[in-house]
Amino acid sequence: MIQTDVPAGASLVDVGWGRLIFAQTFPDPQTVAGVLLGEQPGRRDIAIYVNDPQLILSVAPQDLFLDPSTTYRLDLTSWKQQNQSGLPFRITGIESPADIEQINNIYSRVGMVPVDGDGVWKTREDERFSYYVARPHDSETILGVTLGVDHTRCFNDQYNSTSLWGLAVDPQTQFPAVGAALVTYLANRFAGQGRSMLDLSVMQGNDAAVGLYERLGFVRTPVLLIKRRNQINEPLFTQKVAQEGFNPYATIIINEALRRGINVEPLDPRRGYFRLSQANRRVVCWESLSDLTSAIAVFRCADKQLTNQLLADEGLAVPAQRVCDTVAEAEQFLAAHRRVVVKPLVGEQGQGVAVDLRSTAALQPAFAAARAHHERVLVEEFFEGIDLRIIVINYEVVAAAVRRPAEVRGTGRHSLRELLVKVSRRRSAATGGESSIPLDAETERCIAAAGYGLNDVLPEGEVLQVRRTANLHTGGTIHDVTGELSKTLRFAAVRAATALEIPVVGLDFLVPDVAGDRYVIIEANERPGLANHEPQPTAERFIDLLFPHVAATVR
Repeated sequence: MIQTDVPAGASLVDVGWGRLIFAQTFPDPQTVAGVLLGEQPGRRDIAIYVNDPQLILSVAPQDLFLDPSTTYRLDLTSWKQQNQSGLPFRITGIESPADIEQINNIYSRVGMVPVDGDGVWKTREDERFSYYVARPHDSETILGVTLGVDHTRCFNDQYNSTSLWGLAVDPQTQFPAVGAALVTYLANRFAGQGRSMLDLSVMQGNDAAVGLYERLGFVRTPVLLIKRRNQINEPLFTQKVAQEGFNPYATIIINEALRRGINVEPLDPRRGYFRLSQANRRVVCWESLSDLTSAIAVFRCADKQLTNQLLADEGLAVPAQRVCDTVAEAEQFLAAHRRVVVKPLVGEQGQGVAVDLRSTAALQPAFAAARAHHERVLVEEFFEGIDLRIIVINYEVVAAAVRRPAEVRGTGRHSLRELLVKVSRRRSAATGGESSIPLDAETERCIAAAGYGLNDVLPEGEVLQVRRTANLHTGGTIHDVTGELSKTLRFAAVRAATALEIPVVGLDFLVPDVAGDRYVIIEANERPGLANHEPQPTAERFIDLLFPHVAATVR
């Protein structure tokens, strides 16, 4: 029988998302394996500094696995303290339970295990480990988080070492170099306390993180980790080949399918095509668009005028529209409505869309840009409001989020062109290459409307909106508001999906208040990005729809 109790003299520490098990303090491989097997549901325990991984794995080969990560080490004895007084944000410890809620929101967005809020708050004075967060000087909003563990305070560590865990940055932050600042802060702190080394673990394929750590002076070191096979860790040890090459919108669905034992056949990873199968049921998917969505439903969503007409026929609020074959027709519509949106009649991902045009001088190039994407151009009445995306799956509202247009924050040193490149690089890394800010005529128009040019330096701290549309593919950000959504908006979303006869849809609303009753519906997307709405269970409900016979056995 395997003993799961912690033996006398062995050291571990519960850091909120699981236990760090210092394997070198345990008397034998069997006891390390036993403690790992005692992991609680929903947690991620990690055995680190494993000397004989093969012996630990041999105790329970079906339950344990060698973590596919690389350990990096920073020599703190030669570390030069870095001055961080000029940062555009401050770094502090956890100051309130609300901080932990924000930390968990960030962890959920980047696919990491959330912490036990009550446990972390109660142990905030524990000298063995501490969470540190970055936040603006004028706000309590958390931009990023990391965890530092002092091994010398955990046990009698002959190497006088420390470790860094749980580094995560809000993928939508406007602030540069948050992750680097948090790592530097921790290195400064531990070096100042006389510690000798700082270790961290990087998952295979995380090139951006590796680049950051190597720039700071970390080097690879042969330290191994062992984890337990569980639902959280499943992507680390199952069918990796099925996920390789897919973007985040396909990967979130694939991961949920694998979790339920559904087979995944990659058809064309670059395009997001895959086949799911179990027993005699097979479904082909293009991200969230599946065999269950009819070609007619796709056509209804793709033709924006038809979408508008079908929704209006159901009594739903929609903006006035006109399909224009000439600029003169568009100018007539502008004269009648004063502020308009120009977009291709058929299109997606915000391509060729120009918002809030108020003059013929602005209308003419926008008309030409829209026509480059489709021969017919739709001109639409412009409405002020919050850009709201509601996800409806199987005719139930699953998620809702406010989408905000791309913004940059001035540093007082970088030109707008340089800021755009930096923010685009960060957004692309956070979304698997799916989001970036185009350096196109529409971006230049928005910048010019604010009185700037691409080569101008934006004053430090000033935030400039560089797009009018909030599409994620053009650098927009998304913020969950599912819990705040009014009954009126929920009802309108379900009614719209029913009118379009589409089982999975992302509906774009403009609203003055997500908790209110006023709205207009401007578009329907037949292939919404489910990954954009974590931690809401979009992938789970999608798989429920495709494979209803396995849904009840999983929850």
